[in-house]
Amino acid sequence: MRPVKKIPLLLTALFFAMPALAADLLQVYREALANDAQYAAARAAAEAGREKAPQGVAGLLPKIDATANTVWNENKYRLNSNPRVERDYNSNAYNLVLTQPLFRWQNFVQYGQGKVQVVQAEAVFAQAAQDLILRVAQGYFDVLYAQENLKALSANKAAIAQQLEQAKKSFEVGTVTITDSQEAQSRFDLAVAQEIAAGSDLEVKRYTLRTIIGKDSGELSRLKSQTALTPPQPASMDKWVDAAEKGSFTVQAQQAATEYADKEVERMRAGHYPTLDAVANYGRNNSALSFVGNDSLETNARNIGLQLNIPIFQGGYVNSKVREAVANRSAAEASLESAKRTAVLTAQQSYLGVVNGLAQVRAYEAALLSSMSALESNKLGYEVGVRINIDVLNAEQQVYVTKRDLARARFDTLLAQLKLKAAVGSLGEVDLEQINPLFEAP
Repeated sequence: MRPVKKIPLLLTALFFAMPALAADLLQVYREALANDAQYAAARAAAEAGREKAPQGVAGLLPKIDATANTVWNENKYRLNSNPRVERDYNSNAYNLVLTQPLFRWQNFVQYGQGKVQVVQAEAVFAQAAQDLILRVAQGYFDVLYAQENLKALSANKAAIAQQLEQAKKSFEVGTVTITDSQEAQSRFDLAVAQEIAAGSDLEVKRYTLRTIIGKDSGELSRLKSQTALTPPQPASMDKWVDAAEKGSFTVQAQQAATEYADKEVERMRAGHYPTLDAVANYGRNNSALSFVGNDSLETNARNIGLQLNIPIFQGGYVNSKVREAVANRSAAEASLESAKRTAVLTAQQSYLGVVNGLAQVRAYEAALLSSMSALESNKLGYEVGVRINIDVLNAEQQVYVTKRDLARARFDTLLAQLKLKAAVGSLGEVDLEQINPLFEAP
């Protein structure tokens, strides 16, 4: 039986010995969908905004009010025939009033405003969804770049450490001065400081990503060494700019806000208009009939009719509200123009970021090939004695720096692609699905 008991322990050991799977970009995004606080707030705000439509409809539907009361009465009277009369009784009453607006222009306008507010809420929420994708991608790429930067600085420190060691030995034998040794020590101390700063920056980037997904991301999939990035389609900046002016969710939200402000002017002007309601009333009252005896009076009332209200003068309040609404409409129109210009600028910057980023990637890829060739040459020279170890370390450090810069160029290009699609309002999870295969487990 003992060998059987050892099986669970063996399986447990194997489980903990297995390396943890790295999270890819799509997995991190889906964690953010469930846990990001900003996105949750935007989702709740959208749900609240959708309620503006039924609130607008409510102003066109009938309203029913009910009132009821019960009162205990204790009365004392003096009459000629009877010096003192006491009459205690309980009176009860209730009343139902149904009001159906027939003409309330401000209610009709408010109904239209409710529909516009729903459109605005949906556009704001759609923009929040795009912002989440961009924040996840930015945080994910920042962590990977910080890792590459730390590798490059660690390689630089190792090369400088070798130089420092050689400088110390040369000073001991008298082939270099103390100044050479001190300069090497200074460069090494600076390299140590840079490595510490890079390690701290990596932790900050991890914490930043954690605030989005609600937990530690763990190991992340890294960009493949052979990564093919595609140019934007269509390959015309003007087409992207035109699409951004119409499709940007920020522009759509501001267009809805402008339409709402225009309707608000109309709603305020309706304060001068008369209103007409159909009113139906039913009430019942039960109380004492006379001061003497136990007689009671029960009254039932039913009536239906039209109620017209004509505003004549309200101290200038309506005129002031109209002027306020007109000013707010002008502000909304200016904000709409600003949103369009911002959308155009974002589309232009993102398009150029993709195009120029692709050119940078190609340049760094060529530089990486050159750096790797130089490293192989230095290794071969070291083996045959024409290169020293420092030369090899410097060549290795140059390879790490070039890889870091290439990774930054690729990350910036990928992010620019996502921003370009966000500028025209077409960014979605499918775009992450398309670039996710560019990453692999380390």
